[in-house]
Amino acid sequence: MACGDNGGYVAIRSRAPGAGASTRQARGTRLRAAQQPARLPPGIASVLSVLSSSAVVLDSNDRVLRASAAARAFGLVKGDRLMVTELAALARQVRRDGEIREGEFEVPVPRLGGRTTSFAVRVAPLGAAIGGGGLVLLLAEDQTESRRVDEVKRDFVANTSHELKTPVGALALLAETIEDAADDAEAVRRFAGKMRQEAQRLTNLVQDLITLSRIQAVEPVPDPRPVALDTVVAEAVDGCRMRANARGITLASVGSRGLSVLGDEDLLVTALRNLLENAVAYSPEKTRVVITTRKTPEGNAELSVADQGIGIPERDLERIFERFYRVDPARSRATGGTGLGLAIVKHVMAAHNGKVTVRSVEGAGSTFTLSIPLRSDHAGTGAA
Repeated sequence: MACGDNGGYVAIRSRAPGAGASTRQARGTRLRAAQQPARLPPGIASVLSVLSSSAVVLDSNDRVLRASAAARAFGLVKGDRLMVTELAALARQVRRDGEIREGEFEVPVPRLGGRTTSFAVRVAPLGAAIGGGGLVLLLAEDQTESRRVDEVKRDFVANTSHELKTPVGALALLAETIEDAADDAEAVRRFAGKMRQEAQRLTNLVQDLITLSRIQAVEPVPDPRPVALDTVVAEAVDGCRMRANARGITLASVGSRGLSVLGDEDLLVTALRNLLENAVAYSPEKTRVVITTRKTPEGNAELSVADQGIGIPERDLERIFERFYRVDPARSRATGGTGLGLAIVKHVMAAHNGKVTVRSVEGAGSTFTLSIPLRSDHAGTGAA
């Protein structure tokens, strides 16, 4: 005891020599341990490295212990920080109550020019036995492509329903008109002819839908066989000759002969015939459509269809291969087009590891080119 200035006694707690230093050292050790990031067992790190999702592991202080390359590429993680505030808040909730949580977030992605990407997120605790406890696993799955596919499917169903409804409605209306004009033979013949046109249009649409479904189901061609391009050109021209003759349009075939590719002959004929039908439909009467066959230095065969038609506006060139897209809807329906011809061409080329390109000038015509790999054991002959 020691006597104070006011006459009272002040108790002094005695400490062993060096006790204060020990306490400070222990506190510093605990602080340094808290600041050191936990370590993941090697097995968990290996599993995370093969996940297709963007994977992030956070420690008890919200520091990133491990992040997949995808997570960093999408900008979810920078350094040892989780950059999305909403995800960090969700991770803290999971750490507090141990409950697995899911959600969807829209995140601007720097590598995509700041365009927003949708992620389906699942956050779960890793358990107290792993890394000293407090670790949280975050998995983010990019939903952008799946949403785009769903949107394409919805548009396709809506467009198909609309395209089918038009000829069906026309047939029903024409049938009622014929009933009302039963006593007028000339009117009956006229309306019956229109019914045949609508029925043919409906048949063409259904056939194109079947063809498109078939192509998409078998990309690439499952059993490719040698196909002579001379035969493909001849059959496609024969299929369009009657329509071309009716409008005074000349179909000419020039270029190399004897070229051969591997693929499906029927599909290749369909693709080329679709291009020829478009060229005839959108060309003035008494003009010329030329099919050119040639071998490229890269070892591909090219089939080009050039017309002297109305051409395609530049703004529409990127969209003409979409299903049901029409540059001029009224003219397309007047010519009997289904809006699927160029979509079929694109998928046929994809099934043959080829591509279709287009060059066009309004008022001067268009040139569509099919490029397909040649058979490796085949060289072809000279120009004709």
